[in-house]
Amino acid sequence: MLVDWPLERLRDYLPERDEPADFDEFWADTLRQAREAGTPARFEPYDAGLTTVEVYDVTFAGFAGQPVRGWFLVPAHLEGRLPCVVSYIGYGGGRGLPHEWLTWSAAGYAHLVMDTRGQGSNGYYVGDTPDPDPAGLPQTPGFMTRGLTDPRSYYYRRVFTDAVRAVDAVREHPRVDPERVVVTGGSQGGGITLAVAGLVDGLAAVLPDVPFLCHYRRATEITDANPYQELVTYLKTHRNHVETAFRTLSYFDGVNFAARATAPTLFSVALMDAVCPPSTIFAAYNHYAGTEKEITVWPYNGHEGGAGFQFPRQAELLRRILGKDESTLG
Repeated sequence: MLVDWPLERLRDYLPERDEPADFDEFWADTLRQAREAGTPARFEPYDAGLTTVEVYDVTFAGFAGQPVRGWFLVPAHLEGRLPCVVSYIGYGGGRGLPHEWLTWSAAGYAHLVMDTRGQGSNGYYVGDTPDPDPAGLPQTPGFMTRGLTDPRSYYYRRVFTDAVRAVDAVREHPRVDPERVVVTGGSQGGGITLAVAGLVDGLAAVLPDVPFLCHYRRATEITDANPYQELVTYLKTHRNHVETAFRTLSYFDGVNFAARATAPTLFSVALMDAVCPPSTIFAAYNHYAGTEKEITVWPYNGHEGGAGFQFPRQAELLRRILGKDESTLG
């Protein structure tokens, strides 16, 4: 069943943004510190048993210069600088194995898959990047409340910084055209995508699917599904931290990043999605600052969204933006 407002109301939903006055300063300082602590990324050839794609085991410097893992896949039959898709992963998942990520390289793109620090042990994609947690404060099991009492210690400060540094890393690679970098992901990966869209200039396109990490307060008020339920459980226990928590979350809200993002975008939303309620996604989409934007609505789907049906729409958008057929993207 529908879990939120009718589509007509969702399309007009433009809530007031809860944004701290030092939002831009906070992120500029965070990214400056990460870049100053950075070292060159390593792309080491990896034998994945594949013949149509070259695979590299990647390590790059993320938040505070800490090592972050990834996979870099390049179509073996193409030469020169290629457009590159950077993928961010759903909640709980890690970078997995190279053969689980063949779609974008098969379409003619270089492809970086970023591991998500501390994740990758929930039963599907395996992870390889630890998260040195400097706070050690009480939290609800999961990642949503890790370091929640201060934006400087909040878990997603580290993750979003890693994601920006992933774009930095591929832009320096000799097989990548730095002006044709696309970011994408579903659920948590979609929320990370929006953060990068608001923090990185010059992206070719932004493709967030059923994005998580948007419009937190409303999400906690209308869904009892995890992961937002982690926030509810935490605030149910820490009754005196409600406003402190939402102040921290305002630095990490996809709605605020969307208001700074200008690259062409294609969102997706599912009207029966109890995990990422449609109004939280439309709040980000309607605030998205770019003028070239679309949203695909899947009326009878839950958090799976369009799944495999979304990719052809994304591919068509990139063909239009990049101005080339995908068989000759190099």
